Amino acid sequence: MFVLVEMVDTVRIPPWNFDRQLNEAMAEELNKKLANKVVYNVGLCICLYDITKLEDSYIFPGDGASHTKVHFRYVVFHPFLDEILTGKIKYCSQEGVHVTMGFFDDILIPPESLQQPAKFDEAEQVWVWEYETDEGGHDLYMDQGEEIRFRVADQVFVDTSPTGPAVAASDAEGKKEAPYTLIVRIIQTN
Repeated sequence: MFVLVEMVDTVRIPPWNFDRQLNEAMAEELNKKLANKVVYNVGLCICLYDITKLEDSYIFPGDGASHTKVHFRYVVFHPFLDEILTGKIKYCSQEGVHVTMGFFDDILIPPESLQQPAKFDEAEQVWVWEYETDEGGHDLYMDQGEEIRFRVADQVFVDTSPTGPAVAASDAEGKKEAPYTLIVRIIQTN
């Protein structure tokens, strides 16, 4: 679920932070820049683990800040395919069951991955598993706030980098996509 990722970046330390220890100032700037952000094809950055190497610092003309190339390891949320996770149902819609883990909300269980036979109840806005037994059928509702176990089936990264004005105008009517989404299969509800 969480992995350590080795990264390299050039960090700018403003002059008012020169009185602090270099590692402490670097850690603060790296966490400001990366914590709670999605890095394309890497995952959701959580926090700095450690700094492995600091290269030489430079001060450029016209800028009083120091610029240092830093090698570091960062804790990243990036579950493995087929990993089983636990979350809570955030809400249900026609496109599936949306699940949250508290710190990460972009988890979707599409209708074809739900326990079958399943149907969407428009009136209550919930998915219903039509469970058959020897005594007849039972409707098991997937209510908001219920704990749920699920298996990671796919990870979708969307490049949300800024685009030019012509592309941005055509995308204006479309809905905003999450930069990182997990597509999962349901395992069990408790």
